[in-house]
Amino acid sequence: MGGGGQQTDSGEPAKGDGVGPGGGRGGSAVYTWEEVQRHSHRGDQWLVIDRKVYNITQWAKRHPGGIRVISHFAGEDATEAFSAFHLDANFVRKFLKPLLIGELAPTEPSQDHGKNAALVQDFQALRDHVEREGLLRARLLFFSLYLGHILLLEALALGLLWVWGTSWSLTLLCSLMLATSQAQAGWLQHDYGHLSVCKKSSWNHKLHKFVIGHLKGASANWWNHRHFQHHAKPNVFRKDPDINSLHVFVLGDTQPVEIFRTMFSQRDWVDLAWSMSFYLRFFCCYYPFFGFFGSVALISFVRFLESHWFVWVTQMNHLPMEMDHERHQDWLTMQLSATCNIEQSTFNDWFSGHLNFQIEHHLFPTMPRHNYHLVAPLVRALCEKHGVPYQVKTLKKGMTDVVRSLKKSGDLWLDAYLHK
Repeated sequence: MGGGGQQTDSGEPAKGDGVGPGGGRGGSAVYTWEEVQRHSHRGDQWLVIDRKVYNITQWAKRHPGGIRVISHFAGEDATEAFSAFHLDANFVRKFLKPLLIGELAPTEPSQDHGKNAALVQDFQALRDHVEREGLLRARLLFFSLYLGHILLLEALALGLLWVWGTSWSLTLLCSLMLATSQAQAGWLQHDYGHLSVCKKSSWNHKLHKFVIGHLKGASANWWNHRHFQHHAKPNVFRKDPDINSLHVFVLGDTQPVEIFRTMFSQRDWVDLAWSMSFYLRFFCCYYPFFGFFGSVALISFVRFLESHWFVWVTQMNHLPMEMDHERHQDWLTMQLSATCNIEQSTFNDWFSGHLNFQIEHHLFPTMPRHNYHLVAPLVRALCEKHGVPYQVKTLKKGMTDVVRSLKKSGDLWLDAYLHK
């Protein structure tokens, strides 16, 4: 069997590394899972896709999705994640060819860490069915109308002030309309960010920058860097940035400087220009009515309203669910343990940007949202077959569970403090 441990300084296999039983090297070598799992460190990373073993140590630094999201699967089978995140797997495989160093030995199972092979195969069959039925193809009219209703809200909010003035009641109404457009733009940028609208990734990226940058004033690259980690390992400590507050408080002489360098070495001037265009447009529109400080107060109030909307919708699907360290679960089990659904209704679909179907979204992140309800019964049936809990709550219960979860965490913190 191929020896899997020796590495050069560059992270590439050493000259004698990966020699198979027939004496071959590189792509002809064979490995055990034990050997693959030894290469799961920052400067030494292998992973497996469809039983092929790849050395991603150097490629991870150039990975379009960011170094962390691919590194989270170092030493593991990444087949399901690879299928979930890439629109055109055949195109992406071209980049994998130079990284190929061998394959799993014939005696090795396809799944690592004792994963349920039957469940993995059934989920792959479901994914094949989804692709054959065209459920990964978007209806452009749906997303065009969705963008239209956001732009209409923006226009009506401004027109309200032009026609009827800036009384307290009208300013409040304007703020509510802007907060609604901002929240809905947040759901729409999420669609483009997941490449679930256009056939070509490049068009999704362009429209994503427009929506999150010009309509919301945020960075597309920053969102991608964090959000795909969340999807790769939801509710996993040290891997899901949505539950990692490590960088909220930075202490000492070194840590603040290091965090600053990390943040600003990754900045993208294109993203900065897009986000600045939002604030330029906003102040041009509302400065004549409220002046500079009044406009700042208006956008701050709008952000206050929108942030509450965003937090409640996103956290009711995740916060009450399991949070734990890496347990190396299969894709379906991992996603279902960290997500739940909220009952479908016309209002719930619109209010949450169809993220009330959080389970289906996490299982098929590139699926356009208008197809979630079509695949949901199939996912539920698969979960029942394998005994995987599939949770659906009312909107009220989802929000109540957030409060209960926060109270439980607060009680644990208080108990730890009082008995320290």
